[in-house]
Amino acid sequence: MPATAPRPHPRRPRGRSRRVTGLVASCAAAGLLLSGCGADAQADDSISVMVVKHGLTKPMAEMAWVQQLEEVAGVPVEWEEVSSDWDQKKNPMLAAGDVPDVIIGFNAVTDQDLVTFHSLFEDLSDDMDALPNAQAMFDEVDGAQDLVTRDGAIRALPSYKKYWPQAITHQYVNQQWLDTLGLEAPTTWDELFDVLTAFKEGDPNGNGQADEIPLDFSPVGTTGFGYFQPTALLGSTGMQVVNGGGNGYFLEDGEVKNLFVDERYRDLVEFLHRCWEAGLMSPDAFTQDYSTYQSVARGTGDQARVGFSWGWSASDRFGPGVYQQYAAIGQLQQEAGQSAPVRWSWDYENLTPNAVLVSASTPHKDAVLRMVDQFYAPDTSVQVLWGDLGTNVEKTGDEQYTVLPPADPALDPSTWKWTSTVADNGPFFIRPEMEVQLPADLSEAVADSAPLQPAYDGVDVLRDVYPQPFLKLDEDDTLVSSLNDTAVLGVVMPQFAQWVTRGGATRDWDEHVETVLDVGLAENVEIRQRYYDEYAASR
Repeated sequence: MPATAPRPHPRRPRGRSRRVTGLVASCAAAGLLLSGCGADAQADDSISVMVVKHGLTKPMAEMAWVQQLEEVAGVPVEWEEVSSDWDQKKNPMLAAGDVPDVIIGFNAVTDQDLVTFHSLFEDLSDDMDALPNAQAMFDEVDGAQDLVTRDGAIRALPSYKKYWPQAITHQYVNQQWLDTLGLEAPTTWDELFDVLTAFKEGDPNGNGQADEIPLDFSPVGTTGFGYFQPTALLGSTGMQVVNGGGNGYFLEDGEVKNLFVDERYRDLVEFLHRCWEAGLMSPDAFTQDYSTYQSVARGTGDQARVGFSWGWSASDRFGPGVYQQYAAIGQLQQEAGQSAPVRWSWDYENLTPNAVLVSASTPHKDAVLRMVDQFYAPDTSVQVLWGDLGTNVEKTGDEQYTVLPPADPALDPSTWKWTSTVADNGPFFIRPEMEVQLPADLSEAVADSAPLQPAYDGVDVLRDVYPQPFLKLDEDDTLVSSLNDTAVLGVVMPQFAQWVTRGGATRDWDEHVETVLDVGLAENVEIRQRYYDEYAASR
């Protein structure tokens, strides 16, 4: 995960396309037969590739592995690099039907887009012989082919990286503050409230100022919940959310439900209001942007500012000056001795959809397929994810690699990765048999996830984990569901902020539930239950 965003979102446009190298050198370096390379060369043209990438990421022309892709393709590549304005660019492009030969970017074109614009993209299901590396991913990774198959067609290819922990969000408390105040780490919501109160009143950072922020969380937007947000505590109630909460859908013993009309959500909101009213929450929690959320938690020198929060890793969340003060802790109980098991968000992060798509009208299909398949070759996959061999990664054996420390000592490993390559936004296949000595940030995140493991023990994945990425709604249901979700979120997201800061969740609850169900949630739950039942029956 990046150091600058809870999920890799593009930030800054890089301008128009650039040619990486010439055709003659490409053909010679690739060692292709003249007939195979020349067939594409006779057209005075090139492959157009649009890559949707993080704003930190350097130009594609500066990545050595990009040169290798063009050599394999045997045709010049024109890269158009898009960051912060992708959403504004995408919709007009799809509506006009004018798409490049290849689009790269994690879920840059979503399942919802593909329902409407599927005819713009090549069905790769009958091209898998030309994509042996991608086919190996389908063969070796459970669910990989299902993730991108709709009505038998494959309009996109996924990515798989195997090493990431089950959860992106991890939970942290300042252990040094606990020790200073003679406290134990909290295990329930009430204990958390008491700890936060002590953090506020006890000057645990020892600077004689009341500048401690007991509780802080990632900014909550208008399109649902996500990583590093207090919905992580819904698992305290026994609720199994996915991807931090999203649009609210979750599964419980095979029944599709939605947290926005579940009393356990109301209980969490009331607890958060209790914290807000007591001054235990950052006063900027609902107005700060993500960069502020990150920078404030990094404190000043060796003086920490935040007591309890969520992040990808301690060093990424709290920075090099103070992160050693923090301990990763497990899920809390809502109440001591409760019968409900605790859960934690189930994040579909190792296997992610729609990493690369091919235009149905590309004039260079053979070359495009060669290039696309090369993304999934072992050496290229490692470089797409972590950066160039020699600079970012050392190859130590046959499918054995060591991710090197940042060449720029001023950057942490997470930021260095996102600066060096397209990283998680790219198509790749980190194979189950590959051995990778992980970078420090990922090793740390894996270790920080260990306290959360009891929340995953005993989970019935089929019956209790909502399989959001695998449910392929048809065009009519997608349209209806999307409109309904927009209406629901338009009610519940502003209501969340209001309830936390002003209270009233219990007082307003019955009216709230009726409103949310009426604006479309009841219909959506019914739709999604039908698709889940079909999915479960096929397992």
